[in-house]
Amino acid sequence: MRAALRAARGQEVEAVAFGDLFLEDIRRYREAQMAGTGLAPLFPLWGQPTRELAFHMVEGGLRARLACVDPRRLEASFAGREFDRPFLDALPTGIDPCGENGEFHTFAWDGPMFSRPVRVHSLGVAERGGFVYADLAPGEGA
Repeated sequence: MRAALRAARGQEVEAVAFGDLFLEDIRRYREAQMAGTGLAPLFPLWGQPTRELAFHMVEGGLRARLACVDPRRLEASFAGREFDRPFLDALPTGIDPCGENGEFHTFAWDGPMFSRPVRVHSLGVAERGGFVYADLAPGEGA
């Protein structure tokens, strides 16, 4: 990370934005990693209600798939699902809609912040190291 931050600084980057929402320990870790780099850590989404944010992202055109699921927190069958309204409506009570407690991780492949979609296709779903992964590869389809 230090090497990447040095390279960014050399390209006149002044700040790095993180999508963290409310986990104080993660924020402190990121701030500690950024200390002394000359780059400012930014947290533009900090404190936003995650349910409202998740629906806002979907309604705004974000396209993503669940790339990893922690089956101790969320049913393994959610791996590979599209991050969309039906997904958000199907989430069990107690699961953060943005996966902030490590329930899942997503791969965003399209949205208003993209100049064009990242084309990917599924290689299938597999369990490794206690997590369930929806393996994606570059290519046609999305």
